Amino acid sequence: MKKVDLNCDLGESFGNYKLGMDEQILPLITSANIACGFHASDPVVMSRTVKMAAESGVAAGAHPGYQDLVGFGRRNMKVAPAEVTDIVMYQIGALEAFCRANGIAMQHVKPHGAMYNMAEKDDKLAEAICRGIKAVNQDLILLGPGSGKMVKAAKALGLKTAGEVFADRAYMEDGTLVPRSQEGAMITDEEEAVARVLEMVQKGTVTGKKIEVQADSICVHGDGQKALLFVQKIRSELEKAGVVIAPMKEVIVGES
Repeated sequence: MKKVDLNCDLGESFGNYKLGMDEQILPLITSANIACGFHASDPVVMSRTVKMAAESGVAAGAHPGYQDLVGFGRRNMKVAPAEVTDIVMYQIGALEAFCRANGIAMQHVKPHGAMYNMAEKDDKLAEAICRGIKAVNQDLILLGPGSGKMVKAAKALGLKTAGEVFADRAYMEDGTLVPRSQEGAMITDEEEAVARVLEMVQKGTVTGKKIEVQADSICVHGDGQKALLFVQKIRSELEKAGVVIAPMKEVIVGES
């Protein structure tokens, strides 16, 4: 029976600034990528988000990014690989404290924004991220594009991996995401998003371009205008199609 994980980027509020619909989305997903204070979030938000995830039975993961609160971690930054390893370790460690305090084990790590996108074009950056993960906990799962540089680097280091696809993002011909600065980068029609997800999960391809993808986990961005509606419809249609929604640690069991 086909299984797939539903993940969402959460805990991205900061101080008095609220972003996303975490409370409503959490009961519908199986894995939460929780911001760790560099691109978004703060200790209070991190604590609250991990607590909600624990109470909802949702697997928690770290969502580390560049130190760029103003740009929400989406601006490309020139950072030495060794420094990237350290800032990834720092952020994982911060979230790990809140996971322990709430009696849960961290499941995975998904880099955020520019770090995620840049690593898919830079072998050294991809390796630096994975070295940071392994240094903290070699049992953590690296979440990234299934055939991308980060997943390859993670496998080379002996880390577990899960292939991620996006319900609300358009793809380039090479399988990378269309930059947010370009028109059509974000999918805003829920019916289109659902159709794309079903194809990615059932056929392993992206609508239109027929790009091969590994759909272990489906991401819906928590800051999207239709994030809640997308998650509701995607989960409903997947279940109607006989797909089991499960945390990525259960989805990748038996995979190399």
